[in-house]
Amino acid sequence: MMTFLLFVVALAGLLIVMRRESGAMPAIGVMAVVGLVSLIFASGWLALILFVGAGVTAAAGLPGFRQSWLTPKIFATFKKVAPKVSDTEKVALEAGTVGWDGELFTGQPDWHNLLINRYTGLTEEEQAFVDNQCTQAIAMCNAWDLAVERADLPKELWDFLKKEGFFGMIIPKEYGGLEFSAKAQTAVLQKLAANEMLMVSVGVPNSLGPGELLVKYGTEEQKKHYLPRLADGREIPCFGLTGPRAGSDATSLPDTGIVCKRKIDGKEVVGIELNFEKRWITLAPIATVVGLAFRMFDPDGLLGDEKDYGITCALIPRDTKGMEIGRRHCPIGTPFLNGPIKGKNVFIPLDYIIGGQEMAGQGWRMLVECLSVGRCITLPSGAAGAAAYAAGTAGGFTRVRRQFNTPVADMEGVQEPLARIVGKTYIAQSAVNHTANMIDRGEKPAVPSAILKYHLTEFQRGVLTDAMDVHGGKTVTLGPRNYLGIGFSGAAVSITVEGANIMTRSLMIFGQGAIRCHPYVLKELAAKDNDDIQAFDKAFFGHAGLIFGNAARAFTQALGLGRADVPFDSASRRYAQAVARFSAAFGLCADAAMTTLGSELKMRELISARLGDMLSNLYLASMVLKNWHEGQPVEGEKEVMEYSLGLLLYRTENALDEFLQNLPNRVVAMALRGITMPLGRRWDAPHDDLSRKLARAISTDTPIRNKLISGVWTTDGEGTVENPLARYNGLLKDYDKAEQLYRKVTKAYAKGELPMTALHPEERFEAALEAGVYTKEEADFMRQYEAVVLEMLTVDDFPFDEFASNKDTVIDHNPA
Repeated sequence: MMTFLLFVVALAGLLIVMRRESGAMPAIGVMAVVGLVSLIFASGWLALILFVGAGVTAAAGLPGFRQSWLTPKIFATFKKVAPKVSDTEKVALEAGTVGWDGELFTGQPDWHNLLINRYTGLTEEEQAFVDNQCTQAIAMCNAWDLAVERADLPKELWDFLKKEGFFGMIIPKEYGGLEFSAKAQTAVLQKLAANEMLMVSVGVPNSLGPGELLVKYGTEEQKKHYLPRLADGREIPCFGLTGPRAGSDATSLPDTGIVCKRKIDGKEVVGIELNFEKRWITLAPIATVVGLAFRMFDPDGLLGDEKDYGITCALIPRDTKGMEIGRRHCPIGTPFLNGPIKGKNVFIPLDYIIGGQEMAGQGWRMLVECLSVGRCITLPSGAAGAAAYAAGTAGGFTRVRRQFNTPVADMEGVQEPLARIVGKTYIAQSAVNHTANMIDRGEKPAVPSAILKYHLTEFQRGVLTDAMDVHGGKTVTLGPRNYLGIGFSGAAVSITVEGANIMTRSLMIFGQGAIRCHPYVLKELAAKDNDDIQAFDKAFFGHAGLIFGNAARAFTQALGLGRADVPFDSASRRYAQAVARFSAAFGLCADAAMTTLGSELKMRELISARLGDMLSNLYLASMVLKNWHEGQPVEGEKEVMEYSLGLLLYRTENALDEFLQNLPNRVVAMALRGITMPLGRRWDAPHDDLSRKLARAISTDTPIRNKLISGVWTTDGEGTVENPLARYNGLLKDYDKAEQLYRKVTKAYAKGELPMTALHPEERFEAALEAGVYTKEEADFMRQYEAVVLEMLTVDDFPFDEFASNKDTVIDHNPA
């Protein structure tokens, strides 16, 4: 018995030392002391094991011992097996900053570093712009009119966008721009997201494009010329990066720029001859200035000794000789202005290079650094806004749509997708708002940008699919009344552009994060490159301490022992503690994958993807926790927070389980399962009770519904089109009264007090008035209420030959 107790004491002491990453000396002390006690009072075998353990730890853990024999051997092996990082990968790794994503890699995230920068909201100027100019802009948009009738925005809307500075949100005020914060850009795009064509048309020029590149890298002459013209819409920009052979792998672009001499107006000029073919370029059909990425070469040494400068970015006026521009692609669902650009023997002067000649070859670095911010804002904000608008309309529709004498929102089969819509919308809003706040605090979140781009556009696709399902026939029939169908069809665009989602999940999130965010990997690789054995020793054994620490933290916290101390209230504390627990498990699994697979991990994309899923869900959960902690919760928000965090932690544990099932080294996988999941899976999908509460909350006039949709277009009467969400909001405000009168007339009909032929609601209302079941006021109210309901349920129909572009091909199936 004494031997067992001493074993438990030794194990507990070592776990405490490991959890705290206290180093070799405390561990040696624990084993030596317990071993001595065991030798005197209990088992010599236990003492021997502990003494041997103390000796091994001293030899491997104390710098004075290990540096003389162990470190050189490990360093030599590491140099052979460490993955090689290409120059383009180095640029991507060095771009951006590491923030909360790095904390999650440590296994013991410091919540103070997340909460220290509170979300402060918008300035008065920014909020006024969102409330007024954005509302006016979106009120000019009907999805059918823009996508089918015009295939463009109306002229009055283009004029309004230019006049009000929508294309200059990121441009400093000194150049005529709005100089909005990242939070404001996010708010603007969420408001405009009720129409995808409008959101994309505004978002892209303020994301990766000439404007941002000029602000950060342009010469003063370039800034003074272009920025004021971009800000007020005199110049419409586009940026040509992708092409037939360079999509997600943008570094492989085959477009060339050869430094050469040409005679211009009788003078010999050194410039660049371009040959390129680009496609999928947003705003290209109407752009007046083209930002272009190309591979720059100087074979004749006209600029110096460098022959291959690498990727370079230049600004080219639309009317430049040799450039073909103006044709259009037809993006699925929403035909926003997008098209190809081609150039053959296009000659440009050197001062067209963004930043001038000294920035030749810096294009990839420029693009990566800008993309780390732009990917956090445009598509994720659009996804959050589209989700919120869909949540509002889906909730409203399912409440007023009645089947079997009951609102379909009260049917459990409909409540499940409604709850998913609410939860994903809440997560998306939390993520984009608080990540934008980080950007405003000076961060350039490279890994979070990939997380938000992938997961929030996938959320958008899922939300729109669920919203389509609960609407039924209402939204599968296209026409001016359909407020979801075109956006649903266009969701695939967001999935594909700015790095295809498949690639982002399987290669970028963990692939970039594993080196960029890990506390030691980048240091180890730098030590290898510099052949610095002292730096390697410090990084490697710090890394080893982290592995042991994460193992101890993951194991004890999975058992419910030594839960992390977190600065959250009682409602959210257990979720934050779970994030800390899974952070330790994730860190341990990440190190196990890198150790056992080495450079092969690059090719094991599904392993990388599941690690990325763990990191992503932990990041999103952290944003929800921050949102809850800093906000002013309204009635019903607690349940939404619980559903959202429960869903994210369930997804985290599922990714962990799948990782352990598929890690090739099965011995390591079994050991990891015993450490990270000693009691099996602990997180279930959100309970049905929560789903019912969320469905009720979004389908009735509640504080949490109003909060979720507060950032999107909720008003009516500002522009030329009606707002379906505003009409649903009006119906829900009167719903309680209407529901009582629905029940009253249904009960009267069941009792035979109304004619059996009164099958339509309108017929029953009239019969109820005649029978004295309704008062005149009640009948008038229901007539008006049901008229709006019927309008919201109605779908469009068209003349028989409406959809044939060639009317001569129309067949008369019923000749006279």
